[in-house]
Amino acid sequence: MSTLRPDDILKRASAVGTYYGFSSLASVAAASKRGALRAPYPENLTLETLDSSAREVAGFLKQVRDIGLTPSTASPLFLWHTNAAAGRPSPKQILIQFHAIGVEHAIADAVLIRAVRALMQELGKGALTIRINSMGDKETRGRFARELTTFFRKHGSVLPEQCTNCAKRDILEAAELLAATEDGSIMPSPTDHLSEVSRKHFETVLEYLESTDTPYELAPQLLSRGASWTETCFEVRHDEKLSAWGSRYNEMAKLFFKSNMPSVGAVIRITADSRDIIPPVKERGTPRFVFVHIGDEAKRESMRMADDLRRARVPMAQSIGVQSLTEQMRLVDTINPQYVLIMGRKEALERTVILRERANHTETFIPLDSLIERLKVVG
Repeated sequence: MSTLRPDDILKRASAVGTYYGFSSLASVAAASKRGALRAPYPENLTLETLDSSAREVAGFLKQVRDIGLTPSTASPLFLWHTNAAAGRPSPKQILIQFHAIGVEHAIADAVLIRAVRALMQELGKGALTIRINSMGDKETRGRFARELTTFFRKHGSVLPEQCTNCAKRDILEAAELLAATEDGSIMPSPTDHLSEVSRKHFETVLEYLESTDTPYELAPQLLSRGASWTETCFEVRHDEKLSAWGSRYNEMAKLFFKSNMPSVGAVIRITADSRDIIPPVKERGTPRFVFVHIGDEAKRESMRMADDLRRARVPMAQSIGVQSLTEQMRLVDTINPQYVLIMGRKEALERTVILRERANHTETFIPLDSLIERLKVVG
């Protein structure tokens, strides 16, 4: 970890983003023909009440809005962003953010977790730990808050004084403090109070992680507080220099875009060893392949393959979290690659993929077991 330069961190973040379908906010902003609005934060968003990760997400959402991007559930945005920039001194703490804006389906949570895991594996050495929980929707949080109030009232005499005093002003913050102590194990869990919709969403996220061989552990005492975070929350830890926090933030996104905007994001914090000027990062060439997946089985297979394709340096782009075929084909039109890889339900079950050469529309069926070797020859 300590040997990685800031420009190398950015290069690896860009590569992970490409293989998991996240575009750089900086590149999207540069391609935008609209000038920045520089409008203030929403009036009903008080930055001082947000935790540090929520403030970073709010700053990101403001930039997305200010450059004129208009995500929607029909046209979602998958973006990555950083506070480090070429030509400037490296920040003391480099932040890498991944976001899926406008996606309600649990696949966005799973793809985001996979992308964060992939980048942290690139940056650190040794095993990392993914801990995951769900705080549920507004209905769930209300029930959980009432249960916590009863719990603190009943057990206040034996709980740490710092926690009981905090409970008088913010019950969820008090629960977060208590979760970090030995007494946290006796505290109620939010998953016991999930609404039916939230329970189904959380179960589907876990199903995606399990079906794509993504190791995780359930963390009943992993909590988020305030109105910033909803539904899935997770943390990834590697060592003292590398950690990440992620969650749904539907309500906060709604403040910026004035409409229902289901969204999930993560902030990776990397302690920099140098404050030197960051040199330019070499731009990646146009990928020769764009991978299009149709159906849930194909999506799961593509998630399993993403890291292998990236490590093999196959020049590819894809939008794993985008379910719409129309939106995926828009990526094909934008990149204009020489080849398109197509996988539907039938191909996923047969463990094959269709390689289509766009110039002459010829198609070849390739077994997944030999895909990387074949693409290296073609590409």
